Amino acid sequence: MEGGKVGFYSGDIKKLNEDMQALRPTCAAVVPRLLNRINDTVHGKVKGSWLKQTILNVGVWFKERDLYNRVITKSTFWDRLIFKKVQAQMGGQMRFMIVGSAPLSPSVMRFCRVALGCSLMEGYGQTECVAPCSINIHGDINPDDMEGTSGHVGPPIPCSVIKLCDVPEMNLVPERDGLGEICVKGTNIFIGYFKEPEKTREVLDDEGWLHTGDIGRWSRNGCLRIVDRKKHIFKLSQGEYIAPEKIESVYVKNACVNQIYVYGDSLKSVLIGIVVPEETVLQRWASGEGIEGTFAQLCSNPKTKEMLMKELGKEAKAAGLHSFEQVKDLLVIPEPFSIENDMLTPTLKTKRNVIKKNFQKQLDDLYSKFD
Repeated sequence: MEGGKVGFYSGDIKKLNEDMQALRPTCAAVVPRLLNRINDTVHGKVKGSWLKQTILNVGVWFKERDLYNRVITKSTFWDRLIFKKVQAQMGGQMRFMIVGSAPLSPSVMRFCRVALGCSLMEGYGQTECVAPCSINIHGDINPDDMEGTSGHVGPPIPCSVIKLCDVPEMNLVPERDGLGEICVKGTNIFIGYFKEPEKTREVLDDEGWLHTGDIGRWSRNGCLRIVDRKKHIFKLSQGEYIAPEKIESVYVKNACVNQIYVYGDSLKSVLIGIVVPEETVLQRWASGEGIEGTFAQLCSNPKTKEMLMKELGKEAKAAGLHSFEQVKDLLVIPEPFSIENDMLTPTLKTKRNVIKKNFQKQLDDLYSKFD
């Protein structure tokens, strides 16, 4: 007999699939980017073939029926025909996965639950509340209420109490707007930052509530939905509130997009963005269009921006984004945001202020076209 083991990846994100196949983990904590890539890869391989698309759609439909009956399995006919290859990429033994650190599209969540054949749960938390304060309940699938059973981070965990508070600077009142700042209280809340009483008072009130700085709302089944960071939400010049991470979670679903940063200015009426394309997808598209060049050269090609704008437009339309929520111009760059270039945190969250500072001139140049 032996207990659990912890596996560490090799340090090269490009070899993550090889590491997973070598370790064959049974559980893992992942970020949405990994699941987005799985979704994009599978759908990308069947694109262009009516027969393959039909087989995939039928397989997904049948496995979703199992999910609705709380059956999570890797042993169906559709697993052997389609999904075993996907499961093998994750080692083939995955039993459950927890996803966090950024929003995950409900459609990607449902597809990955089907394709991976394991329990996939989305959680929410911060270091200050010892990681999670809410998480999906295993088997929380309701075929009559898909809005209620995807796209949320579950109810509070037993040791946490969560409430939504007013945000005066944004004129948000939960009782009226259904939105508010997420505040957490419980035995899992930290007692303060080490030797930083002023910083502690900024996030912990006198009653022990941790003010997370995140804006959220309750779904009709009592689960928490994250909208965005309070400090990330801003107004455009016409008065519309923008939640950039919500918009980014829509656009990053596209197979052409590796990473995206949505930017706005309160003195401007439109959004712009920075996109890092998916290199293999871009190279394949360029080859089909008869366009030659290195990845960096392709990123600077006007036709690439034109193609990306069309692809983002499709995603925006499918997700029902308002016109003011859609980017109107793009900066296309070859170098991904990473921990090494200080544009991602160690938990792979975007450092928005750093990206803005690094690309401020290019962003200003994009906006000059709208003046």
